[in-house]
Amino acid sequence: MRPPGRFCQTAPVALSSANTSGVPTMLMRGGTSKGLFFEAQHLPLDVVERDALLLALMGSPDTRQIDGLGGAHPLTSKVAVVSASPEPGVDLDYLFLQVSVDQAQVSDRQNCGNMLAGVGPFALERGMVAVADSASTVMPVRIRLLNTGGTATANVPLTNGSVRYEGETSISGVPGTAAPIRLDFDGLAGSSCGSLLPSGNSTDLIAGVPVTMIDNGMPVVVMAATDLGVAGTETPAELEANHGLREKLESIRLLAGPAMGLGDVAATTVPKMTMVSPPVGSGALSTRTFIPHRCHDAIGVLGAVSVATAALLPDTPAANVVRTTDDISSGSVVVEHPTGTFEANVALRFENGQPVAERSGIIRTARKLMDGRAFPAY
Repeated sequence: MRPPGRFCQTAPVALSSANTSGVPTMLMRGGTSKGLFFEAQHLPLDVVERDALLLALMGSPDTRQIDGLGGAHPLTSKVAVVSASPEPGVDLDYLFLQVSVDQAQVSDRQNCGNMLAGVGPFALERGMVAVADSASTVMPVRIRLLNTGGTATANVPLTNGSVRYEGETSISGVPGTAAPIRLDFDGLAGSSCGSLLPSGNSTDLIAGVPVTMIDNGMPVVVMAATDLGVAGTETPAELEANHGLREKLESIRLLAGPAMGLGDVAATTVPKMTMVSPPVGSGALSTRTFIPHRCHDAIGVLGAVSVATAALLPDTPAANVVRTTDDISSGSVVVEHPTGTFEANVALRFENGQPVAERSGIIRTARKLMDGRAFPAY
């Protein structure tokens, strides 16, 4: 396991010639997220200088990010840094960076499976990986997740040797349709916390609330919405306006962080906090996720994988709200969220009574939005 990532709060520093010449970048939608994609060689090697540049490009700190390329929300203030991988059998290294909207902070303490969907297309667009056969309709790209470890295979659709973005696949939270990108993960369990269940238990009691602390690619605290005094069907805006709920969630998060091996999480974006409730539509269960202080309009890719895994564990808060007529024993779990559903497929087995998550897979889409040079505010 890679040690927990660094969370850096930066002070303004002198920016380089990027002010006048700009930085090559591509703006892409990956899944239900959006952000800037860079080749690693185009960013400063020094971490503090790099983060200062990214803050200036995004327009942070400012709630509107009016002087930068950020979209005034954590889901649209993201960065993917991509490079060729020296690892045998791996094509690319991918570093995800979460740029805070209203604070001068950049975090590398988590993965982002949504932005991951854009990594393969970006690398193909940039010529970082080559298509061996122009007649191929799918290009498998092996990607190492630098934030926490683990690898993923992105199966990128092709037409005549180029990335195909058009298709008939729809994902909740994104209008229209696009070409499907299947992401197959392995080695994710415990990538941030050291084990699938950091406490060794499928259920713990924190601040009087039964929770599942789980890490199958994303550290998540899963709890029943009713135990927090809400139904779990409220809109994100209604939940964000519930100050008592937010204070309770934060108190649980601050206690869960050390229990999950994450240390003091007061200034970090993990763990995510997911409230679960019985499904209202076609899913197996419903979710509302705080990331960690804003309520997600959907749910993150790896967050959904972790929640789906929790639903497969007996007698957990997630398992207890699964619709009794749904058979999720195959590992396919449809997770409802505020703007639709998300299907996660998890291969889970039990060894000496302990759960072992072997691999997981999901379908996402991605689209190139803009390619050019970005100029930082200075």
